[in-house]
Amino acid sequence: MAVRTRAKPQKAVKAPTKAVGRKKAGQSAFQTIQDFLIRRESLGVLLIILALLAVPWLVPFTSGLADLRNSFVETFGLLIFGWIALLLYAGWLVIRDEHEKLWADWHPWLVGGLAALAIAGFLGFFTPDISLGDVSVSEHSLGGDLGRAFADNPFGIIAWLCITVAALAVAFPTIAATAIQNAPYYAQTAWEWQLPQKAAANTKRGFEFIFPTKPAPKGSQKVPLDSELWARSSGAAVADEVDEDWEEDEEDEPVQSSMFDEGAPEEEDTEVEVDAAGNRKRGGWQLPPMDLLVDKAKEENSTVDNELRAELIEQTLASFGVDAKVVQINEGPTVTQFGIEPGWEIKTKNVVERDENNKPIIGKDGAQKIRIEEVSRTRVRVQQITSLANDLALALAAHSVRIEAPVPGKPVLGIEVPNATKSLVALRSVVQSTHFQRAAGKSKLTVALGQSVSGEPIIADLTKMPHLLIAGSTGSGKSVCMNAIISCILMHASPADVRFVMIDPKRVELAAFQPIPHLVFSNIVVEMDKVVGTLQAVIHEMEARYRKFAAIAVRNIEGYNRSPRSQEKLPYWVVIIDELADLMMAAPFEVERQICRLAQLARATGIHLVVATQRPSVDVITGLIKANFPTRIAFAVSSQVDSRTILDMAGAEKLLGRGDMLYMAPDAAKPRRLQGVYVSDEEIEGIVDFWTQDRFAELEPERFDHLFEAAKAELEQEGATDDMFEKAKELAYEHNRISTSLMQRRLRIGYPRAARLMDLLEEHGIVGPAEGGGSREVYPPDDKPSSSADDADELHFD
Repeated sequence: MAVRTRAKPQKAVKAPTKAVGRKKAGQSAFQTIQDFLIRRESLGVLLIILALLAVPWLVPFTSGLADLRNSFVETFGLLIFGWIALLLYAGWLVIRDEHEKLWADWHPWLVGGLAALAIAGFLGFFTPDISLGDVSVSEHSLGGDLGRAFADNPFGIIAWLCITVAALAVAFPTIAATAIQNAPYYAQTAWEWQLPQKAAANTKRGFEFIFPTKPAPKGSQKVPLDSELWARSSGAAVADEVDEDWEEDEEDEPVQSSMFDEGAPEEEDTEVEVDAAGNRKRGGWQLPPMDLLVDKAKEENSTVDNELRAELIEQTLASFGVDAKVVQINEGPTVTQFGIEPGWEIKTKNVVERDENNKPIIGKDGAQKIRIEEVSRTRVRVQQITSLANDLALALAAHSVRIEAPVPGKPVLGIEVPNATKSLVALRSVVQSTHFQRAAGKSKLTVALGQSVSGEPIIADLTKMPHLLIAGSTGSGKSVCMNAIISCILMHASPADVRFVMIDPKRVELAAFQPIPHLVFSNIVVEMDKVVGTLQAVIHEMEARYRKFAAIAVRNIEGYNRSPRSQEKLPYWVVIIDELADLMMAAPFEVERQICRLAQLARATGIHLVVATQRPSVDVITGLIKANFPTRIAFAVSSQVDSRTILDMAGAEKLLGRGDMLYMAPDAAKPRRLQGVYVSDEEIEGIVDFWTQDRFAELEPERFDHLFEAAKAELEQEGATDDMFEKAKELAYEHNRISTSLMQRRLRIGYPRAARLMDLLEEHGIVGPAEGGGSREVYPPDDKPSSSADDADELHFD
């Protein structure tokens, strides 16, 4: 038998290692130094030393290295630290003998190069007053001369944007491909949400804040902002101390401040003069200081977690089979609006999986494999969400929930949920906002209404409304809204600019404004028998103004006040009627006719109506009145019928009261929910006390009581020849006793006319004198008292 033997493995012979950097036998010292310098580790150490020498604040031993380093800093700016990091990383890899990683893949080099150029272009927009070593950044930029080359010209900016997009695309190719595929959808969504406009506006404001182009004003004679704080901080000078060169200042561009500014005529005398003490003046009248208004109203922070409520809304909708998602939350002073984006209704079916031979595939459990296949996909209808308002209110434990579908200008539905605690909106907080200041510089009748559900201040201009109808139940905030409108005008308009005609049948709502010099008549009208005469006097003033306009060929009050042919400037008239229901009960036909006539024709003459009522029924807010009042404010009402009477739609019955209102603008398709501004009695007293000071004794404005007397005489003259006298006479002979109210109902006339007819019947001896009970005795034709010689002769003949 042969015996096999295993050969022993031979050991590998290790190659001799060549000594590098060590002096060999027979080798010169120069050769030894040369071997040391060409070592790999020496190259890595050299790269690290170069990185350290490139630090801007490190002082080198020679000025030549400093100049070289400063030139790199001037060229690359803050990117010099990127070069330092790159040299340190390269030196470390060389020392570790891993330098192949530097050029193993080209992709990081391409991404890094594009990213470096993009960062340099971005930093090129900033030139702060700092230094990098011996280099002043203000003379170059944070991105150095390279970044400044991108930021200094439009073509450079375009190139920078292209490089930035290319860097992102190269760094994230999957995301870039998805973005390119869905670019049309993203662009449409961004345009619907107005993201480009908002981004452009925010970018412009940011650049103006960082790089101001206009110096701060050092002194001025007139400023367009009605803010005492701004006037004091700007250091406005007295008219005598103003330099003559100030008159050559350029005019500011008009800014859209509200939804009614389009086509607004510019006015020349709306600027406010500010003296050295910071007092605001207009037309010789000193305007009230802002200190009269409370700086901040009482606010209470809500402890409710809006994120939790948003999750609860999504769960509630999902429990009813409605797919929806909360995409935005806007917290306001009274309610919080949750933006809901409708989801999809997906229909599916079960499909049995089959193999190549069309046989069902059996799973491990012995059952056939089934997959779910989507059949159709449709959007969730808006009606499915709006029909769940009561269920959402129950889930959120809220008093009521209002759903706005859709939110104007946004592709979402707004679910408005009341806050746990309400906060008041101070009048001063809205008056001092930028929107109000710009609008007040254009119109004297700018009023602050309140804040939206997102906390945005909302203002309006009476000249663009042009008439306002306010309705709401008792305690809903209607009277506070009227007081806020009057107080807002009093803060920015003198009696030479705006005059008030106040009609207050309640006698107490507008009594606080009795002493102000802005009243057209001597007193606030509180007597019912004077209301018709007052409105007739306003109509006479309107007709007189139209005659003045025709004489100098102008169309409206703005053109008349700007015309050099006008003898004097006409003030605006604002007619305030606190309770329309009382007027409609006393004289429905006359009041409706006069209000409609003023609403149709008075706008061009500068006469505007503000009418309020707490009984929004169809016999008070008639079709004619509603048609002539396009701007309306609805506070909380008791029923949906009242809400439809005011706004022609439901919604006001779900308001919370205490200033919560729906504001219908004339150019808006849907009302907007606001929290009205609050003005306290102390603030009203302060404003009234300011206007009744002795300093204005010499500037007592003209009163127009003669217009009321003329209108009253005209009405009496019409009553003396009333064509209804014969019908009233026949009606009286049909009864033994007759009253004014009976005459109103039977003849379908108003109270003033019925009262005049009753006086005429008494003068002719048809009825007796008033007995205090409301009705009067009717004398038969043969028993009426004789008051002439003819009657005595007739009785003697009988």
